[in-house]
Amino acid sequence: MARFELKLPKMGESVAEATITNWLKQVGEKIEVDDAVLEIATDKVDSEVPSEVSGILVEQLFVKDDLVQVGQTIAIIETEGGSEKNTVIANTVEVPTAVAEIEKSVEVAQAIVAPVSDFKGSEKFLSPLVKNIAKEEGISIAELESISGSGKEGRITKEDILAYIHSRQKSAAFNPIITTPTSVPNTQAVPVSVNGEDEIVEMDRMRKLISGYMTASLQTSAHVQSFVEVDVTHIVKWRDKVKMTFEKREGEKLTFTPIFMQAVAKALKDFPGMNISVDGNYIVKKKNINLGMAAALPNGNLIVPVIKNADQLNLVGMAKAVNDLGNRAKNGKLKPDDTQGGTYTVTNIGSFGSVFGTPIINQPEVGILALGAIRKVPAVIETPEGDFIGIRQKMFLTHSYDHRVVDGALGGMFVKRVADYLEAFDVNTAI
Repeated sequence: MARFELKLPKMGESVAEATITNWLKQVGEKIEVDDAVLEIATDKVDSEVPSEVSGILVEQLFVKDDLVQVGQTIAIIETEGGSEKNTVIANTVEVPTAVAEIEKSVEVAQAIVAPVSDFKGSEKFLSPLVKNIAKEEGISIAELESISGSGKEGRITKEDILAYIHSRQKSAAFNPIITTPTSVPNTQAVPVSVNGEDEIVEMDRMRKLISGYMTASLQTSAHVQSFVEVDVTHIVKWRDKVKMTFEKREGEKLTFTPIFMQAVAKALKDFPGMNISVDGNYIVKKKNINLGMAAALPNGNLIVPVIKNADQLNLVGMAKAVNDLGNRAKNGKLKPDDTQGGTYTVTNIGSFGSVFGTPIINQPEVGILALGAIRKVPAVIETPEGDFIGIRQKMFLTHSYDHRVVDGALGGMFVKRVADYLEAFDVNTAI
């Protein structure tokens, strides 16, 4: 029998680690080649780790929520059949038992020596440290029973009880019972009713990450905005004329997004001072133009896949890249590398009906462009015979930029250049 070491695969440039979110195969289960063994999450993308061999899963070397480095062995698969059944059973029993004993020893060693209540009425195993914290905070047995532990076999850890205390303090006015983040593995937290009306629902993992990123960006960058109104009548008419032909030929839709992305890529070539990042007191000038494309997920969360070398794509190539990343984002099929290496981000807030907005910069970039909704509006049209009022298709561009390194002149000229490219769009463009 051969033992194959399943390692955490390389997941793209700059991705060095991932968190285990769920084991899809358990010790003793048979695995075929390409079967998904476990689910992992990087800071932006969730994905699965497939098996490279057929065999039986003998060992899980990490547990849910463990942080694993790329290249580390995460599981052992015994190949060439399953005759070594006793080995599999032994691992099933011995590995968790050994880990449990280590956890118990560590908690006992950390326990505070002060006398504590024994909490004999609780059916759960409670370490001396957890008991002491519960006593000091006046937590009853009933409350302890309501806490779902993240330790082995549902044991309550120090982090679990501290998280519960923090939640209880924040919600003291309502006095709800709030479960810890691991109460429902790999799913959204169960809502907790408050007085039979309001509910408290824990953020999911991605929402927590987004929350952290957005807050950190506002604390890091000096955000300032410039607004430009753009006449996109020519673009609307051109797309109406060619979209059916494009869809019939290419098998996919032609949206406005690739046209806008192409204009942004051109403007970044004209103003390389926007295609930079900040590293402490240093400015990093980016060689490639990699456009992030903010996309909303079905669950309401946000992700930013990246179009690499966007300035090198023609309109057809840009349309295919936009559609591919957008579809894979919606279906949860993005790879970790798909969200790495962005140098500038575009977000289409107009798809939700917003006229304009003030987006938050995607760190460590220094700018982000928001595309507002296209609307029919009355406008003054200049002609050799004089001015008159006509109906035009217009939209707002909002440019948020980092005033630490981008002054108003550069920020304003950049967004104006994007507008100029859009208004100068050639209605005879072939696609």
